[in-house]
Amino acid sequence: MLTEASKWVDVRASLIPTGLEEPLNRKELQTVKRSAFVAGVLALAAPLVFAQNTTWVSDPNHSEVDFAISHMSVSKVHGRFGNVNATIHLNAADITKSSVQVTIGVDTINTGVQGRDNDLKGAGYFDVANFPTATFTSTSVTRNGNDLSITGNLTLHGVTKPVVLAVEGPTAQVTDQRGRVHCGFSATTTISRMDFGIAPKTPAAMVGDEVKLTIEVDAIKQ
Repeated sequence: MLTEASKWVDVRASLIPTGLEEPLNRKELQTVKRSAFVAGVLALAAPLVFAQNTTWVSDPNHSEVDFAISHMSVSKVHGRFGNVNATIHLNAADITKSSVQVTIGVDTINTGVQGRDNDLKGAGYFDVANFPTATFTSTSVTRNGNDLSITGNLTLHGVTKPVVLAVEGPTAQVTDQRGRVHCGFSATTTISRMDFGIAPKTPAAMVGDEVKLTIEVDAIKQ
């Protein structure tokens, strides 16, 4: 940054008369000085502007989507999806100008019961043979007190619907042993499985319609 500023000082110096040229009047000197000052400030400020816009990519080993759904109105079944790949474009100066894109491995569904997982992967539920992943693409980011609300389009089971994520984060940044900078995000939302065409003939009294999603993302600065 000092090198860039020095260039503008040299430019200003080259414009000062050497005695062999016609001297600049006071107004011209003021214009030269002002131009050199503005250019120097811009040269010093440019790295700060670029630093405000950063890209972060999720660590798939420490990111997941958890879900909970009612079973026969007496208990809740919990499960998770892995292979969460998120790309976050973070604008530190104005976080509402940030964006996120996420791909989720629906075919990794795990409820801890192999037989149930096989059923959920089948054509009667998620049909992972045809729809192995889900995607989320943000359309807007707004502040909600100290937290964020991220609106976007969720595509699941071949159906796209708008959803709103209640987001906590980003957390304070932490540097790992390999020198990589991390920050974290936690988000929640509730969706209707029937809206996405998942087991529409299965009554909600047996398998609840509302599914609560909890998303945990460990993001690494690129």
